[in-house]
Amino acid sequence: MSEEVQAIEATPLTRGIPVLPDVRMHLHTPASPGVGVIVSNERCTASAKAAAFVRHIVIDMSRTALAGSFVSGQSFGVLPPGIDAKGRPHQLRLYSIASPTRGEDGQGLHLATTVKRTIEELPDTHRLYLGVASNYLCDLQPGDEIKVTGPNGKRFVLPVDHGAHDYLFMATGTGIAPFRGMVLDLLAQDSPSRITLVMGSPYASDLIYHHEFLALQERHPRFRYLPAISRERQADASPPMYVHDHLVRSRDLLIPMLESERTLIYVCGIAGMELGLLQKLARCLPPSALEQYLTADAQTLGEVDTWTRRMLHKQVKPTRRVFLEVY
Repeated sequence: MSEEVQAIEATPLTRGIPVLPDVRMHLHTPASPGVGVIVSNERCTASAKAAAFVRHIVIDMSRTALAGSFVSGQSFGVLPPGIDAKGRPHQLRLYSIASPTRGEDGQGLHLATTVKRTIEELPDTHRLYLGVASNYLCDLQPGDEIKVTGPNGKRFVLPVDHGAHDYLFMATGTGIAPFRGMVLDLLAQDSPSRITLVMGSPYASDLIYHHEFLALQERHPRFRYLPAISRERQADASPPMYVHDHLVRSRDLLIPMLESERTLIYVCGIAGMELGLLQKLARCLPPSALEQYLTADAQTLGEVDTWTRRMLHKQVKPTRRVFLEVY
């Protein structure tokens, strides 16, 4: 091995870079969809009194090419029936897969997703707007058929060697969906990987899969689950917080983890959360640790408070150890 190659391998930009698997994609397209069958459709928030209606929907894909062909972190498409106001068929909507690679059934035949009903009042007309795909999905009953496409996505997945890395997952809202599958995949293996999931929600009642994650934390010492409630106090009466605030609140857990060359960061949820996280990383991590996750020039690093989303991937560049899926 040459000195030049050795030097490249020694840099922070190359240490800990994961090797991602080859995944199957687009086995069904909008022109040739598969037909899945609803197995179950249940609410999955911490309380029935949650402000949002969020459902865990399990679909039997055994009659489609998706069966046994998806991995956690990917998404799939749904083709709602009917036409829009212009007389055109409703557009395809993508939904994250919430299942581990083995599926809900252990054989990769049953795929789950996490769907929040879109219910809004239009500001100009004060008329009620109902999201087409989300309400269609949430209304489905066991036995109903559904047209599907996919799988989609090859970047937001776990690495080939799960045990070579530790994982920090940060989610808001239904962005929790891919992490449910990833966590279940990782915990099914006997590996040394540390896994921390930070889940953000406006209210404790809206936490998604909350009781499932609490149970997993009880059974698996290497898994930590950290809720972050933004519009009310935490369970221990501490002030409201966002997901990135755990870098300070849970500093003793997260900073040593982030200083390690093993750690990967995955972020999924509302657009804008990634900016807050990167700013907090820049404030909390020493330079030797920070450069594992983002690169920026000295002037930019000295003006963290002025960062905007437009600067991401330009003046502020996440490294290949950071995975972003925001919407």
